[in-house]
Amino acid sequence: MTKPTKWRTQRESFIESLSYLQGRQSGKITSLKTPWSKFNDATTDGLEWHSTTVIGARPGTGKTLIKDLIITAAFKLNPMMNFRVLEFQFEMLGKNSAIREYSQYIERSYKYLCSADGKLTDEDFEKCKAYAKAKLQYPIDIIEDACTVPEFREAIEDYMLSHSSMDKDGKRIYKNTIVTLDHSLLLDNAPYGDDMSMLKALGKTVTALKRKYPIAFIILSQLNRNIDNPDRNEDGKYGNFILSSDIFGSDALLQHADTLIGLNLPGKQRLNYYGVERYIIN
Repeated sequence: MTKPTKWRTQRESFIESLSYLQGRQSGKITSLKTPWSKFNDATTDGLEWHSTTVIGARPGTGKTLIKDLIITAAFKLNPMMNFRVLEFQFEMLGKNSAIREYSQYIERSYKYLCSADGKLTDEDFEKCKAYAKAKLQYPIDIIEDACTVPEFREAIEDYMLSHSSMDKDGKRIYKNTIVTLDHSLLLDNAPYGDDMSMLKALGKTVTALKRKYPIAFIILSQLNRNIDNPDRNEDGKYGNFILSSDIFGSDALLQHADTLIGLNLPGKQRLNYYGVERYIIN
């Protein structure tokens, strides 16, 4: 016989809410500021712990770059906040991701850094070394081996436990952690058999983990094919915008998301005017 769900009193919820508001008021509880003021304004002054952010875009639009910018800036913009980063990086090797960061930092191409478009100069190599030295001071860990949703959960549980501590009353204290997944469809769909079932399981897993631990999830996602329909790529149409229904497996994933970011490069679709506001695209 299934054990009934344990209830809690409404009083506990109100006490917790007042404690949280007081912590925000005093500055003891803060959000994780991002490099973009408009994004911070649209949220509770940045990313909150116990939350999930989904970033959806076409291939090659810059999802990984945006995620990397959030991570790099997080340490600089939140110097008083003690946190770690765990990245599930299935799309590319760690060294390739690092080279892309050098490329963004020194504003030179990936090919150039690999001496495939002119030889990398000693000066630029030293700039890369300086960037790597600065980045290595941050507590960032990477998991490169593809895994299933149950293995994803187990890895996070182990990570949170490994970096936890006990307070004087014997209560376990978990460290604030950013967990990134690049990207959702690169998880092995076993034992579920198909991608949609896997995404549903991923959503439930992420929600369970963010309720239990002080985690800010950042999950990258592809878009459905209909984003490329010709009628959506005509100048000045509402369909130019990325909609929540465009996220692959949107019903499975978005009901578990606190924030959705849609990235677009209208110029790649040769749009001159973007959306009903007709933003001018140069």
